[in-house]
Amino acid sequence: MESLERSLQNVLDAVDRYRDEMVKTLMELISIPAISPDYGYEGEYDKAERLIDIIRRWGFDRIDVFNASDHRAKNGVRPNIIVYYYAEDRNAPRIWVLSHLDVVPAGDLSQWTVTKPFNPVFRDGKIYGRGTEDNGQAIVSSLYALKTLIDLGIRPRKTMVLAFVSDEETGSRYGIRWLMEKHPELFKSSDQALVPDYGTPDGSCIEVAEKSILWFKARVKGRQTHGSTPHKGLNAHRVAVNLIQKLDEILHKKYSARDMLFDPSESTFEPTISRNSTGAPNIIPGDHEFTFDCRILPIYRVDDVLSDIHSIANEVKNMHGRNAEIEIEVIQREDAPRPTDPNSEIVQLLKKALKIIRGVDAKIIGIGGGTVAAAFRSMGIPAAVWSTIDDTAHEPNEYARIENIISDAKVIAALSML
Repeated sequence: MESLERSLQNVLDAVDRYRDEMVKTLMELISIPAISPDYGYEGEYDKAERLIDIIRRWGFDRIDVFNASDHRAKNGVRPNIIVYYYAEDRNAPRIWVLSHLDVVPAGDLSQWTVTKPFNPVFRDGKIYGRGTEDNGQAIVSSLYALKTLIDLGIRPRKTMVLAFVSDEETGSRYGIRWLMEKHPELFKSSDQALVPDYGTPDGSCIEVAEKSILWFKARVKGRQTHGSTPHKGLNAHRVAVNLIQKLDEILHKKYSARDMLFDPSESTFEPTISRNSTGAPNIIPGDHEFTFDCRILPIYRVDDVLSDIHSIANEVKNMHGRNAEIEIEVIQREDAPRPTDPNSEIVQLLKKALKIIRGVDAKIIGIGGGTVAAAFRSMGIPAAVWSTIDDTAHEPNEYARIENIISDAKVIAALSML
């Protein structure tokens, strides 16, 4: 124990010395846009090449690149980088630490008041730029956690596998899900995973569960007519309002269970976008469409929810007669896998590391959003989602605090040594 404590203290002290290098590396990576072709950009190729160039001579045991084909992207590929640093015992279990290379578009440039999105600056302890917090911080903290061990000649107790994947922001079709489908040999049933892609400002929350996500669009058709003669048509907007009310009432009533692991603790069914083609106030609309964002507790089956949605739509259609038509289209669906057991080794090791490094008694939580931890959980690999962030992802003036990067690197280093 004394030897571990001494080694751990040496590592913690050494991590601090990389402060300036961490800032430089993150700014280098952020200066290279890595935006999905789904948004009309070239993808992650240039950023991946720069990352490999930075770490090539660091002393990792192995660096592999798996390119998913995508004709829309630069050089026709979406790169996924996997980096290994072996435990002294080659039969030791492995911990994956997964970060993503891609970032979302900049958005309204006029809202970026500190710097331009891909011209990062370091000011008042923060690195500003698109992708600094989501997910550049995780890339840098995981890399320097292991660089510190390598430079000190320390082998981890668990083999560490760092994955830097593409396409997280637009569905992971060319990222982690592609790797799991096309290269299942990369993964072992004994693996564990840490996904630093959600967090709190004090780093005290470990996410072990996610709700299922269902986005659907309802297209309602009626019959357009003049506003003075509504009886000659069928007001599609009125049909849509009735449908929204019934969906809201029935879904919340039927799927009303609560799980205090989550905040909010219940399933949510929220109407979001609403539109029709009417361009004047004196026209009875003959069409209307709206979307719902559903976040469903994992105890419920998404298929059951969808079945009820279709049943409710048919009921409303029949209420309004033969001129009414309702079409339901699923926009996005993510079925939540079984949550990670809070007593699993990865969760308990992370809790222990946080207690040692931060003096924090971590809280176990679930979230309504989705992360790539779901992909690991769907393979039966226990995954914990954790980091220390101010939650500026996708915002103008996004930033990452250098103290958070350093502190997270220390926790990841400790995780590998416990």
